[in-house]
Amino acid sequence: MKITGIELRRIAMPLVAPFRTSFGTETERDVLLVRVVTPDAEGWGECVAMSEPLYSSEYVDGAADALRRFLIPALPAHADAEATSRAMEPFKGHRMAKAALETAVLDASLRASGRSLGSFLGASRDRVPCGVSVGIMDSIPELLDTVAGYLDEGYVRVKLKIQPGWDVEPVRAVRERFGPGLLLQVDANAAYTLGDAPRLAALDAFGLLLVEQPLADDDLVQHARLARRIATPICLDESIESARHAAAAISLGACSIINVKPGRVGGYLEARRIHDLARAHGVTLWCGGMLETGVGRAANLALAAMPGFTLPGDTSASRRYFATDVTAPFELRDGHLDVPTGPGIGVDPLPGVLDEVTVSTEWIPL
Repeated sequence: MKITGIELRRIAMPLVAPFRTSFGTETERDVLLVRVVTPDAEGWGECVAMSEPLYSSEYVDGAADALRRFLIPALPAHADAEATSRAMEPFKGHRMAKAALETAVLDASLRASGRSLGSFLGASRDRVPCGVSVGIMDSIPELLDTVAGYLDEGYVRVKLKIQPGWDVEPVRAVRERFGPGLLLQVDANAAYTLGDAPRLAALDAFGLLLVEQPLADDDLVQHARLARRIATPICLDESIESARHAAAAISLGACSIINVKPGRVGGYLEARRIHDLARAHGVTLWCGGMLETGVGRAANLALAAMPGFTLPGDTSASRRYFATDVTAPFELRDGHLDVPTGPGIGVDPLPGVLDEVTVSTEWIPL
């Protein structure tokens, strides 16, 4: 597939409510979209890097710079997703930037052939169950009201963000209010140390699906030790940046569940490799989220429909985060979202909405 050029587009997407985690609070998403243009089709990819390097070392300005200076110039004039991945391999890190470019190339290629991303990945379902991620609140009553609202909307699983000082009591309150039937899990975003093991063990009493990324992202050994000290299954997120990382974590016993975020692992090709590895070793998977617009959400739904993704993911409806999405909104139906079936990622940005939220564009001919 011949690539004519690539557009980098920055958009500003206000969130419907502040989203607070252990590492910071977001009120707006600074999103980098990548558009690949070919004679036969255009493809879109979304970079999930945040404005600041808080979730990981990547940030939006850095991702744009890496794409502009290194990743895009490395592409051959004729490329598919595999060739794109190989061309970017010499450059260390920058997985979110790589994922955005690889996804845009993959989308264009699939659109040209009339094939959906779900079909390409091996999706086995036409809709997926959806969970919702609930940020840290100012009070437990506020938390309970928020959770109740999401359950009324039909979400089938709730994830609570936690940090030292906001963990056992909010979890207890949610469990007592909504009962043992609620699928409930927590996410620490690496806010604890192994010295907090007794505090984390106190969460065992609440029948959680998992505790996500309790310790530092670069410490699989400590996670393995923690796994022997608590009963709640450990899920890794930030620690898993590749199939090799996943293999190491599984071998060490550092986790029994993996949250797969395509942006974090460098794209959907690597996400598929992690899926296959995990299935072969009996490790449970689910698809995480990074507050994506409809562009990234559509692609994540295709991934979440693969057979190894057996837990509800963070692929929430559009209105969970945005009053107006840049694509037609994804709407919850009986606690599920439909997997797009059109060519490529199956959705297109709405030109009028896209123009309204665009901050800048840059065209890079190839």
